[in-house]
Amino acid sequence: MSTHFKTNVIAGLEPTLPSSWYLKDKYFQLEREHIFMREWVCAGREEELPAPGDHKVLDLYGESILLLRNEQNELRAFYNVCRHRGARLCAHADDDDSVLALKGGVVNRRSIICPYHAWTYNLDGQLTRAPHLSTGEAGAAPGSFNPDDIRLHAVGVETWGGFIFLNLTPDEAPPFADTIGVAQRRFERYPLADLRIARSIRYEVDANWKVLCENYNECYHCGPVHPELCRIVPAFREAGGAGLDWDRGVPHREGATTFTFSGESSRRSFPGLNEDEQVRHKGELVYPNLFMSLAREHVTYYILQARGPGKTIIDCHFLFEPFEMDKDDFDPSDAVDFWHIVNQQDWAICQRVQQGISARVHERGVYAPMEDWNLDIRRYVHDRIGPHAED
Repeated sequence: MSTHFKTNVIAGLEPTLPSSWYLKDKYFQLEREHIFMREWVCAGREEELPAPGDHKVLDLYGESILLLRNEQNELRAFYNVCRHRGARLCAHADDDDSVLALKGGVVNRRSIICPYHAWTYNLDGQLTRAPHLSTGEAGAAPGSFNPDDIRLHAVGVETWGGFIFLNLTPDEAPPFADTIGVAQRRFERYPLADLRIARSIRYEVDANWKVLCENYNECYHCGPVHPELCRIVPAFREAGGAGLDWDRGVPHREGATTFTFSGESSRRSFPGLNEDEQVRHKGELVYPNLFMSLAREHVTYYILQARGPGKTIIDCHFLFEPFEMDKDDFDPSDAVDFWHIVNQQDWAICQRVQQGISARVHERGVYAPMEDWNLDIRRYVHDRIGPHAED
């Protein structure tokens, strides 16, 4: 272990990462390059791009990424940059391109056209036409120029359970199975790929992404912070949240089976769940940016995007069965309203942490014994940026 962890500020308790790693931009830039640019990050759901030619432009940690379905209905992703002079191929939603004669982007659901010189690519990123350079055109370049040799810069794409994961350095990507292996095993009976988004909420939180991960990974805080949650799951406040069986699932109180204010719902349980999963809650943090909370009849998930050392965007989505969503009286508000309260409590306390660790006297925090899962974020981050960080 690095010298960063040899000195503990409170004897007998494990230290956190140094406070500077949550506060300073130089550490955030190391995380951007060695975590968010190189690990598999969750970027959305397959249902958001249901048909060939569907596409969206993503801003991922300062990189513009074009995600689309090709004509064979396969997901593809590319850096949103032309191989000619580097112009952005597709506009972002807030870009003003009203003065451009050629808008560019995905055209007729079959081609990607650069608005600068009309270089044209197919939906697999292959250059198909460069005006006045392609073979057979007047003024064509010498034979050394071959459009077949030119492709858009690719981004790695993988899917699991209906979730889309991207890797921005695909030639050096770790095995995707290493990212989703634990969740894939634990949630094998949940019909994740078949569920659909019923409601979404975006939050902007003035806290470091690691503070949010640490908060999600422990329930020592649940008693003081989440009274509504603990009324449904008393185990969250018992013994400071120690000894919870996350693999089997955490039991609800007697008579409660899901996360609503009443603890119940008229929605049916997902078919195929075992007896424990009918009455217990499961959760998982898929590093680096996907939180998952699974009840018997809905799934809440969160996609985090770090925007700096002290700001994180969180997109919270609620998944339900189409079987339920197709009913005339379907209303997800019982689950959404419950989680919105819990979410706001989490984000507020995480902002308090970010404010507190900014104090000049705070060099690092410590983990209580029931926060052992938080050591995972320490190891995860240190393994990736530690060799590049200054003491």
